[in-house]
Amino acid sequence: MYPQRISKPIDPITLYMIGALSIQRDRVPHFFRQWLLAALLSVMGSASVMAAPPELPALLEPASQEHHIGKVIYVELVTPDLVVSKQFYGELFGWTFSDVQFGGRRYAEAFLNGYPVAGMVQKDIPAGEHRQPAWLTFIAVHDVDSAKIIALQHGAKVLFEPHDIPNRGRQAVFADPQGAIFAVLASSSGDPPDVLAAPGEWIWSSLITSDPDTDAAFYQTLFDYEVFDLPADKGTLHLMLASDNYARASVNSIPVNKLNAHPHWLNYIRVEDADKMTAKVLALGGHVLVEPRVDRHGGKVAVVADPQGAPFGLLEWPDTVSKEVPK
Repeated sequence: MYPQRISKPIDPITLYMIGALSIQRDRVPHFFRQWLLAALLSVMGSASVMAAPPELPALLEPASQEHHIGKVIYVELVTPDLVVSKQFYGELFGWTFSDVQFGGRRYAEAFLNGYPVAGMVQKDIPAGEHRQPAWLTFIAVHDVDSAKIIALQHGAKVLFEPHDIPNRGRQAVFADPQGAIFAVLASSSGDPPDVLAAPGEWIWSSLITSDPDTDAAFYQTLFDYEVFDLPADKGTLHLMLASDNYARASVNSIPVNKLNAHPHWLNYIRVEDADKMTAKVLALGGHVLVEPRVDRHGGKVAVVADPQGAPFGLLEWPDTVSKEVPK
């Protein structure tokens, strides 16, 4: 099945994300999918034996009735060293942290200016194994159980069954038809509003996949996205996913010279100066996977990894550029 696409130029949001996976694959061990899956299974296994479900802070305080199906509303890091991760991201972005006991594991909620921006859970790496930590992308849904049914009908696999987290909502984890891992969340406190992310907050998400058409159709069915066909290099596809007249994510081809690379989601944090932040990543013990380069809307973009190897993006975004999609 192919997505119903709209061929329409949208210059402010045609982000250039193609190539990130191929470079990071050569620079860090390519185990993030196996690591993330094993770590998630371990975390959920611990939670399942508890007498009472673990609690996490609400996504929004005070709660709202605002919901944006298809929006990336949360990200969560699985890391072998929570202390090192907190120090790195705290110094890099000014995040502060609140420690939470979650399913018998060490968990920290990250905040920026008093608002939650991410979660971090520690999962130790067994001796002799080398696995790469990763960020897990949570996408908003209205009904997690219905999303599971639709996902299964269209070629996805369920990695974690729908389950409730007090204060947070109901969530599940899937692998899409090409194997990229993502989560869905029906937030019990509402979804963050559609306002431009501040520096230090997540601003964009990109799916790099072996079959953009099939994956775009899958996510379109699951989240009722509009799919925009945007200009791309020869032999590649660059699609944009939108909902509520707002750009949500892009779907990009894996470069033809790296076809054995595994599909995955990559999330980007807004920064004011990608060059300076990339240098700061290095100074704090991180790694540069894609050097800063000018993307299609004029700002710079880079892909980096934290000291444990979890990849993420850095993206400049002018205050004057909106993510709204013209009707």
